[in-house]
This record gives sequence, structure tokens and C-alpha cells, in this order.
Amino acid sequence: MTSHLFAVCFNATRPSDLARFWSGVLGWESVDGPDDGSAIRPPDAAGFRIRFLPSQEPKTGQNRAHFDLTSASPEEQQRTVARVLELGGRHIDVGQLPEEEHVVLADPDGNEFCVIEAGNKFLAGTGFIGALACDGSQEVGYFWSEALRWPLVWDQDQETAIQSPDGGTKITWGGPPVAPKTGRNRLFLDLELPAHEDWETEVGRLISLGATRADGGGGGEGDDGNRVPMLDPDGNEFVVHRHR
Repeated sequence: MTSHLFAVCFNATRPSDLARFWSGVLGWESVDGPDDGSAIRPPDAAGFRIRFLPSQEPKTGQNRAHFDLTSASPEEQQRTVARVLELGGRHIDVGQLPEEEHVVLADPDGNEFCVIEAGNKFLAGTGFIGALACDGSQEVGYFWSEALRWPLVWDQDQETAIQSPDGGTKITWGGPPVAPKTGRNRLFLDLELPAHEDWETEVGRLISLGATRADGGGGGEGDDGNRVPMLDPDGNEFVVHRHR
């Protein structure tokens, strides 16, 4: 047993407002409690949560990771886009071509995401959040496959993707060229280690795979003995915490 993906986290200027937005878009329920902050989880409580943590750091450039939302039909894609706009999202231009069928949007905090057209075979059967699509190297895809014990479901032309053995959302990396990192990532992964697992052994395992300990504040929270901020091989922040 190793640490598992507990949450995808957003550093947010208005965490509670962003939680309400994404709850409305996804239809996920809010999670209360001081340990969770502003967070939402799927109705079936399976998979990962989405957490929203306070941060006043300005957004600098395009995020290195974004959600790809799926559509079962053209009409459903239109309904999703309409719901996003009604809740405070907006259309944005990130260089997409006119003939591309996905719709590029931003949430109220400026975080990019896509609503993918119906019939996308790569995301078939993944659920509403089809992918967490990341700008990253092949090396980092291999790292996360080993770190989470999720098999590679795509490895071609230095593009990689992994998926839980239980299915659900894929995590993908687009391969080179990888844009330079500017500041701390707004989106990062939060891993949870089961209570019965040895803490230092797991941190050591992640380091042996290519991670490094961050010098404080890896995910907006310092190393307090129960939470270790780390960096993956591409320099992306992530956090490992003990089961609460």
C-alpha cells in the first residue's frame, strides 16, 4: 500500500466562491470541516476531492494543469458551457483553432479548463472529469505512474497518461516542449498516506522515484510533521499528508 490521490487542490483568491462554482458545474457536494477547508467531492464519495486553499499570489501565465470535462452529446456540451457561463465562468482564447470542437473556458479565478466534444474516444468511460491534462515531460508521467501505482494507459511520442486501476479520471502529460515554470502552480496534487503505513518509508520511496522535498510551502502549507511539501521531477508542487 502507498499513498493515494486524495485531492486535486487549487490555490484560490476566493476559495469558498470557487468551491461553489465548481460544485455547481460538476454537481459535487460540499465537504465541511476544518481539516478540509473549502472542498467538494463526488456524490458517490469515490475518487478524489477538489480542495480550494487561500492564496493571494497573482496568476502568472497559463496553468500547467487543467480539467477536461466530457460530453455525451453535442447538446450536453452546450448545456455544460451554458452552466459554466451562468455560474460566472467565461470563454477564453489560448490559441485553439477554429476547427477544434472543444470549448476553452476559465473559472472565476482565471483557471483554464476545456469542455470536450462528444465522441472523444480517449476519454470514453472516464466520467465527467475526463482528464487532468498537464504540461509535462515523459519522465514526470513515468514518475506519477510509479508514485500512485496507476498503470500507463498511453505512452507514445513522449506523451503519457495514467489511470487508476479502478478507472475514472486520467492524468495526462503532453510531452515536450514543456513551458518554463513561472511561480508556484495554482493546481497541485494532495496525496494521503494510510494511518498504518510508515511515513518516512513512503517519503523516501517518492524521493527514490525522483521527487524532492520542497523548501517549505510546496502546496501552500508547511511541513508540520503530518504534511510534507514535495516537488516532482518537473518541479511541480505536491503534498503528502497522513490520514486524518
